[in-house]
Amino acid sequence: MVKENFQIQTTNCIAFMDEAPEVILVQPVDSHDYEMLDSETKYITEHTDKPFILVAFSVNDWNKDLSPWPAPPVFGKEGFGNGAKETLAFVINELIPAVKTKYDISQDIPIILGGYSLAGLFALWSAYQTNAFTAIAAASPSVWFPSFLEYAKSEDICVKHIYLSLGDKEEGAKNPIMSTVGKCIRELSEHYQSKGLDSILEWNEGNHFKEADIRTAKGFTWVSNEVNQKKN
Repeated sequence: MVKENFQIQTTNCIAFMDEAPEVILVQPVDSHDYEMLDSETKYITEHTDKPFILVAFSVNDWNKDLSPWPAPPVFGKEGFGNGAKETLAFVINELIPAVKTKYDISQDIPIILGGYSLAGLFALWSAYQTNAFTAIAAASPSVWFPSFLEYAKSEDICVKHIYLSLGDKEEGAKNPIMSTVGKCIRELSEHYQSKGLDSILEWNEGNHFKEADIRTAKGFTWVSNEVNQKKN
């Protein structure tokens, strides 16, 4: 597997690529996530037979760049912005075309968007905005985000394969808003099932901060296998 760092304008990116990849995995990350990408990629490699390329890109302002709309702080003093639209535009208009050109990848290759925590929420929200993605891998996504559940249940999503997961202790958070995450993700999972989507909700052991790399890898693995199975 080839591992390569590169830049698209001022955005730092890192790619892990098998020979002749059959799916592109796209993931927003912050600086501390970079050290987990090796173990994440290793897990995916060990649990799927299809070659892939994982492309992670840096997010400068996590709360702003991945949030679909402004929201007040739920912990600390930092609120949430509305930078998700701009981030999604970067992924579709710059990142994906650049990756396809750089690595000579087919134009019609399946693309899976995924991420952890607020990046997982961003991935879900993005699937309501565009049909550019084949599947979504949302690991421990921040579905407690104000008004997101209502939005997700009232709009049409553009993908057929959706992975959701949560740690079994996450809904025990002391923060009253974040503690709704269990209720929200159950409702979201039931909603997707009722729509006939190929969706799963997987429960992991521990709180929100346990094994983010493996949880994210499990999400990418599940949807990759589902997409490849439907192609065959």
